[in-house]
Amino acid sequence: MPATNNYSQGNPATQAPANSAFAITPHDTNELSYVTRAVYVGVSGDVVAKLDGDASAVTFKNVAAGSILPIRARLVTTASTATNMLGLV
Repeated sequence: MPATNNYSQGNPATQAPANSAFAITPHDTNELSYVTRAVYVGVSGDVVAKLDGDASAVTFKNVAAGSILPIRARLVTTASTATNMLGLV
């Protein structure tokens, strides 16, 4: 099932802070429940994600623990070595 995209209609709230979060379980084909506003990384490592506008995955190398990546991810793959990630929406 495709990720629900709350940001596709140019809603002015897209600039507001996140108001909810969910645990990210990396998977190679199952999209996240929602397109993220950002991804919080709990334990450092690489984050491999498909962003909302891209067909292929990109790798964010060596993301530090406690970082917030301001990305609109729709999928986080099992190639990610970072753990304890949260999707912020």
